[in-house]
Amino acid sequence: MATAPLLDATCPRCGGGFECGAQAGRCDCFDIRLTEPQRQALAARYSGCLCLACLRELAAGEPARGPLPAQPD
Repeated sequence: MATAPLLDATCPRCGGGFECGAQAGRCDCFDIRLTEPQRQALAARYSGCLCLACLRELAAGEPARGPLPAQPD
């Protein structure tokens, strides 16, 4: 059975490029443990996947940074 390829992505937090394996069914980010409140805050702030380095920083308690989603008029 073929797996989906890794996707080239840009982290919305730091702007760095990375390869996301979530669509392929296995990504290093799967091992990062975030609390439910952290997950909800990240989902509200960013669209798409974050790079592994940013996820590690956030899991360790670093603050979110980067663009907020566009606010509706």
